Amino acid sequence: MPIIFTTALDAEMRAHAQRDYPHECCGFLIGKPGAEGVAVHEVRAADNTRQDSPRNRFEIDPGELMRVDKAARAAGLSVVGFYHSHPDAPASPSEFDREHAWQGYCYIIVSVLSGQPAEMNNWLLLDDHSGYTQDAVRIVNSEN
Repeated sequence: MPIIFTTALDAEMRAHAQRDYPHECCGFLIGKPGAEGVAVHEVRAADNTRQDSPRNRFEIDPGELMRVDKAARAAGLSVVGFYHSHPDAPASPSEFDREHAWQGYCYIIVSVLSGQPAEMNNWLLLDDHSGYTQDAVRIVNSEN
């Protein structure tokens, strides 16, 4: 299912990826599914708590996930996925990403090349967890 962002949310994710370079950034996608795709209403930056290899791995504190999920549900939304960056690497999932992904969520990966955000892709984990399928990213004008 396509994921839909406003230009402002797209810029916010890319700025986060650029700011955290050369480490991976990570964050939450908050929104809800609709007839045309998963509409993201908010992106929320998370701290990358990965201490041993933050340049090519990310980890989100489970307590932070619980707090964000609770706040999203209180607003009538949900955590629909997660985003993270790949510094100087393609915007496609690594084996580590696959091993730690959860079914039913969108995974946005932003490639950051030499400090500049580049390609961004949307990935969905296959039912058998063997890999991903890529789906569309739609960016709509922030005024819409």
